[in-house]
Parts: sequence; C-alpha cells; structure tokens
Amino acid sequence: MEEHALIQGLRARDRQVQEYLYEKYSGALFGIICRIIYDADLAEEVFHDAFLKINQKIDSYDPAKGRLYTWMANICRNSAIDKTRSKEFSKSSKTNTIDDYVYAMESGSDTAAAVDGIGVRELMEDLNEEQRFIMECIYFKGYTHTEVAEKYNIPLGTVKSRVRSAINVLKKKADII
Repeated sequence: MEEHALIQGLRARDRQVQEYLYEKYSGALFGIICRIIYDADLAEEVFHDAFLKINQKIDSYDPAKGRLYTWMANICRNSAIDKTRSKEFSKSSKTNTIDDYVYAMESGSDTAAAVDGIGVRELMEDLNEEQRFIMECIYFKGYTHTEVAEKYNIPLGTVKSRVRSAINVLKKKADII
C-alpha cells in the first residue's frame, strides 16, 4: 500500500488500513520502545498507548515534514522516553530483576530484523560513521541530544550538527527511493 493511500485510510479511520498499519509496522515500532524500556509488559503498554496516539493524531501528520514511518517512530520513541521520566517508572525500575534485562536483550534481535525489513538499516548505510553513531543513539536507543553529548563527551552543538547533516543525507536518499 502506498504511503499516501495509507495516510488517507488512517484519516478516514478505515479499520482495514489500521490493521495493515499494525501488521506492517508494529514489530519495528515495538522494537524502538523495547530499546528504551526493558520491561516487556511495560513496553507493550507504552506501545499500545503510542499506537492509539498514532491513530488519534493522524490528522496532525504533515507529509512535507517527513515520512509516515518517521513520524510514527518519533511518537513511539517519545512515548517511551516520557514513560521513563514518569514517577511510576522510576519506582518500578528500582525493583526490576536481571531477568527483565536479559529478556530485553534477547528480544532485541527481532527489532533488528524488523527495522531491516522496512529499509531503515539500508538508509543508515549512507551515513558516515559519526552520523550513524549519533542517529543510532537517538533514534534506536532513545537518547536525547543532551544525553548523547554527556554520555559520550561530545559537544552538544556537534551532536546537533551531526543529526542535522544525517537527516539531510537521509532526506536525499528518501527522495530517490
């Protein structure tokens, strides 16, 4: 299904289009959340909330600003980050067991396959090593610009510049496809 038809169907609240969207993208979107939230049950809860947001906010999606998948990925990523900043999460994370982390690491391999299946890894190949590293930290691991700067001792302005230049490369590649 073409992206334009998918967007129209979502805006029309077409149940078949919503099911298609879920079947096609749920694995990759859930994977984005799992890279941020290691608890499988909590990640699933965040995913369902994020998927509802996608359906509810589809009218605010602007194709001129980026592709549908990127918009959905940002909603999922932001929902996961918001959850990690909540009081509920900070209380529960203190009681997590090592099993939660082992499970998250084991289930992460499905995410890589799902992301590869929709061509994200192929697009990332066009980035230089520094850009790819920054984009993986921000979009796949869920770090903020500031967190990347602090954790890897990179000036914040450099992080932002690399993100901007990576997005420009990806936009050019996406226009070709």
